[in-house]
Amino acid sequence: MVQGLQLSTRLTQSMVLAPQLQQSLALLQAPTLELKALVEQELQQNPVLEEVEGSEVELPEKPSGETGENSDAAAATDPAERAAEAPEESVETPGEALGEAPADDFQEEFDKLVQLDQEWRDQFSPSNAPIRASAEDEERRQFMFDSLTAGTSFTQMLMDQARESNLTAEQLSIAELIIGNIDEYGYLKATVEEISATSQLPAGPISEVLGVIKTFDPAGTGACDLRECLLLQLERAGKQDGLEYRIIRDHMEALGKRRIPEIARATSRTLEEVQESLARIAHLEPRPGRAFLPDTDQFVSPEVFVTRAGEGFTVTTNSDNVPHLRISNVYKDLMAQGGNNPEVKNYIREKIRAGKFLIKSLHQRQQTIGNIGREIVKRQQDFMAKGVAHLKPMTMAQVAEVVGVHETTVSRAVSGKYMETPQGMFEMKFFFTAGLQSAAGGEAVSNTSVKDMVAEIFKGENPSKPLSDQEVVKRVGEKGVTIARRTVAKYRDELNILPSNLRKVY
Repeated sequence: MVQGLQLSTRLTQSMVLAPQLQQSLALLQAPTLELKALVEQELQQNPVLEEVEGSEVELPEKPSGETGENSDAAAATDPAERAAEAPEESVETPGEALGEAPADDFQEEFDKLVQLDQEWRDQFSPSNAPIRASAEDEERRQFMFDSLTAGTSFTQMLMDQARESNLTAEQLSIAELIIGNIDEYGYLKATVEEISATSQLPAGPISEVLGVIKTFDPAGTGACDLRECLLLQLERAGKQDGLEYRIIRDHMEALGKRRIPEIARATSRTLEEVQESLARIAHLEPRPGRAFLPDTDQFVSPEVFVTRAGEGFTVTTNSDNVPHLRISNVYKDLMAQGGNNPEVKNYIREKIRAGKFLIKSLHQRQQTIGNIGREIVKRQQDFMAKGVAHLKPMTMAQVAEVVGVHETTVSRAVSGKYMETPQGMFEMKFFFTAGLQSAAGGEAVSNTSVKDMVAEIFKGENPSKPLSDQEVVKRVGEKGVTIARRTVAKYRDELNILPSNLRKVY
């Protein structure tokens, strides 16, 4: 067969989401903080949009004949489906619909806007910049800029200490090479031999500079493993002759497995003395660079608020933090005036259409999240009143069927969003969990409730006689829930609880 290039045609079908549908889904899935960024981007790209106070918000128009329950049902439909089925809106103003003549010429109004823009440019041009009153004002301004601080990285802090030490220029370059191999926790991730091989430098000078780096702050920096890190900290504190130093140096494996009697026999000390030493070891820092890690605290803003109202609960959405938009009256007037420039008029018409779709999508987003939140509270009344132990099994498919949307829409709507309840702040996905069947064919219990039950059992155990996984299975069974031993082991690992042989306190 002769090989070569050829052209051929083929007819296929594929599903493609329109840009407006993609935007609608992105708005639904974005949490409040990300939503603000998306809307801000639209405000920069669409000149006809402007942000207003909540009292001035422009709500999307309802279709004719849509009132009461029908209106709520329409608001609860899938945003992708509604956007696909909705006809293209007309943006004609009342003046255009009635065929009224424009009050002023469109081009004249457009020229005024251009002139106003030029006046602002001239006003703030460098030639018109105000002159500072005196050298004292300039000095005050410079002091303000010099006072601005920025966080120092762990690597930069180590390099600053290296420059302040008595290292030569050649040793400083070696120090820079070593510090580049220290990770964010303060551990050296390459051996002296590996650094020597990659840099073509003798191992002796590298070891010498590494010894200097190990004296830097924080104590333990430059260690190759946890054992050396803890020993460096004890050496810095002058406790080389203490029991803690001896335990870490000679019995690190037994320490990791908490074999306290074995350590007591090997060191010829009592169990009480060993336990006191272990308590002091627990105060050492296993990750010296932890203090310089970037701040990973996440600030969340709840999307749904649940408050008590008599014997029930009231559900409200967080509309205060959602941007409120409307179409600028300036561009509405421009469209009403007609004009002789159809290209500009078509541009404004398309921007108004896109702006209306964005406003409708934001409004529909709030309705969808509110409907899902109300259904969650309806199904989790016991949780709202009594706590996690009363959380019931619930799936997204169940909520989607009641709300009238697709299951994937529920998944998007609850993704990364939080609900403030009388029991505290919870991610909305927290309420969707599978269940375990209770004894005698009773009501199903959620996995989260069982996990909380297991945690309470471990919390109340006797430290000198820790419970095994099988014993926990029996105690959970006494509460009417059937559970396997491997499930208890899985929950114990998720709760960061050690096995019974490592939890025993002598």
